[in-house]
Amino acid sequence: MTTAMKNDLVTVVIPAYNHQDYVGQTIRSILNQTHRNIELVIFNDGSVDNTDAKIRELIPDCENRFTRFAYIPKDNEGLAATLNRAIDWASGEYLFLIASDDVAKPHTVQTLYGFLCEHEHYALAVGDNDFIDETGQRCGWDKRRNNVPLEQAVYSTAVQYMKKNWRGRRRFGSWNYGRYKTLLKGNYITNGKMYQRQALIRVGRYIPGMKVEDWYMNLQLAKYYRMKYIDEVLLSYRWHGANSIRNPQYLGDAGKTILQNERKNHPEWFKKYADKKIRSETGD
Repeated sequence: MTTAMKNDLVTVVIPAYNHQDYVGQTIRSILNQTHRNIELVIFNDGSVDNTDAKIRELIPDCENRFTRFAYIPKDNEGLAATLNRAIDWASGEYLFLIASDDVAKPHTVQTLYGFLCEHEHYALAVGDNDFIDETGQRCGWDKRRNNVPLEQAVYSTAVQYMKKNWRGRRRFGSWNYGRYKTLLKGNYITNGKMYQRQALIRVGRYIPGMKVEDWYMNLQLAKYYRMKYIDEVLLSYRWHGANSIRNPQYLGDAGKTILQNERKNHPEWFKKYADKKIRSETGD
């Protein structure tokens, strides 16, 4: 059977937290997906703004569009615990995760699913990200990752930025993409990832409370599976003042915790692949 003939169920997960101005656009981007066989679950992780009302406005459209739909408001548990709930809720063998302030391109689910359904040894597929601002308008970055008009931009996509600043030219589109050794040096996997659900289960799901949970999960998956970068913009990443990765202290503390976890709980991998700098940073 060819990829074009397949129409497996894909589970789309939107974890929402205090994104009243953005979540509607995120949901609409999933409503407009060209892949038809989708179930959608939206978790409201204890938002204290108007996120709940914005989601409820679109419930009728979601019930009409998707094979299965659920909106689950709950107390704040953090993203890792929310994603574990999503893994348990899902019926599909493929999970597409999208933050409640980002926007998927209409063909995103179809493109990522089209690869994974033909490559069972791959746990993850993802594309490039362009940038949008608080209003949803396309923009670029200057050298300091400030939003600027595209005609003034130094970087127009996330991968373009990473290749220039993370010495990642040899990672994208090569055998090294998503390898454990390269991921120890930093999380260069972009946003808008689709996973094989059984792969997430095999590596033990997420650790509740773990920050930068996607880096943690990417490291676990890299021990057993391949990852695929598709050289195409498949997601608009919203860059605004509340992005957690703009906080160097947050990233530094979270990253150190993840690497210490690898050293303690996966020493056979850490000792083999961690370089001297990473070892010193974790006290090894």
